[in-house]
Amino acid sequence: MVQLLPRLRRFAAGLTGSIADGDDLVQDTVERALKNLHQWEPGTRLDSWMFRIAKNRFLDVRRGRKRSGVVSGEIPEDAPAIRSDGARGAEAHMMLRGAAQALDGLPPEQREALLLVTVEGLSYRDAADILEIPIGTLTSRIARAREALALWAPEG
Repeated sequence: MVQLLPRLRRFAAGLTGSIADGDDLVQDTVERALKNLHQWEPGTRLDSWMFRIAKNRFLDVRRGRKRSGVVSGEIPEDAPAIRSDGARGAEAHMMLRGAAQALDGLPPEQREALLLVTVEGLSYRDAADILEIPIGTLTSRIARAREALALWAPEG
């Protein structure tokens, strides 16, 4: 479970749009996983089970707060090498911030599908299982997310 924490943290920060909220979601996910470890079936993928817990907890919290979306686009202060070269570093940092904001602007269903496949590298089958949706629905969500992000992409 400890080995999954970096991946789970990335996924949670992507879902929530905030590093702090993502860390809270990871903590809640791990607590729930440990409390319900008896429900995990040995021999099945622990990462899929944990991602599903995180996704469901995120949706529960969002429904509880009756929010329609996520607003924050936090970039970690220690993001690698984006400030090392004056103007180029500043430009890279602005592009990274813009990309985070564009990702945050996606509907949560598209964002979670895109994060699982493109950031976490899961197969479409595994991502669909985690999200508890058919592969066709996953494919559609990813396609719409990519189209929306392509519209955002700066020219260059």
